[in-house]
Amino acid sequence: MTEPPSGYPPPAEAQLGGDRTLDLRGLAEEICRRYRAEFPDEEERYGDAGVAWCVHDNQYILHWAVTEANGYGGFERQIEWLAGVLSARDFPLDRLARDLEIAAAVVADRRLAQILLSGARFVANLANN
Repeated sequence: MTEPPSGYPPPAEAQLGGDRTLDLRGLAEEICRRYRAEFPDEEERYGDAGVAWCVHDNQYILHWAVTEANGYGGFERQIEWLAGVLSARDFPLDRLARDLEIAAAVVADRRLAQILLSGARFVANLANN
């Protein structure tokens, strides 16, 4: 069975454009709720630790997207790194791409949604190569 995340926790909040604070944990929990509804088979494979990892990883994904939206870049590089880690653990990359699409649907900011959708296309391309 998968162990829950340990070590340094992901960012819980992020400043978007310096004037809006985003609740990354709350957004990640909603992304994971929708993701699990779409992929109920993950309950058997990963158990409760899978939800914890989903929230953990999505907090980072959202943080990276905010960093990109704030003009600091690096989103694609971070997503490529995460895809490599997940792929090495036999996690299907098409599901990571779908997670990014769900994330885009959850965030209210259009720029963040565009960044997340771009990440979904990038991961789908990785999955097909």
